[in-house]
Amino acid sequence: MEIIASLDELPKVVAYLENTLPANAIVFLRGDLAAGKTTLTQAIAKEKGIVGEVTSPTFSLQQCYESKEGKNLYHYDLYRLEHEEFMQMGLFEEFEKEGWHMVEWGSDALKSFLEGVGYNVVTVEIESNQNSRTYRIDA
Repeated sequence: MEIIASLDELPKVVAYLENTLPANAIVFLRGDLAAGKTTLTQAIAKEKGIVGEVTSPTFSLQQCYESKEGKNLYHYDLYRLEHEEFMQMGLFEEFEKEGWHMVEWGSDALKSFLEGVGYNVVTVEIESNQNSRTYRIDA
């Protein structure tokens, strides 16, 4: 599925994901720097009823959010973190938690591993255009 949306139209991307993805999913966000990976995560958090600031976990590697309705959202920034390091840190076990796991900069090796052990993994490719972004979703 391909959706072209401006920032004001981002809710239609979120609505598509809400209607397509199961309650527990791992979403790999792909795109250049400043493509809108964190912006999409912020829009998803808003839709899930999460209040407070949603920021990129660049230095902490992971941010965890929970809404009043119990809809959990986990946000990872794995920039410069190799698959082996991720596994050694024990972060793999975090994917057992219920909710959506938004993964920025996840490696192909990690994605293949997760799919191989049975996780539902979706990729959202984000391409920034003049006044909009293109979201390619392989759900």
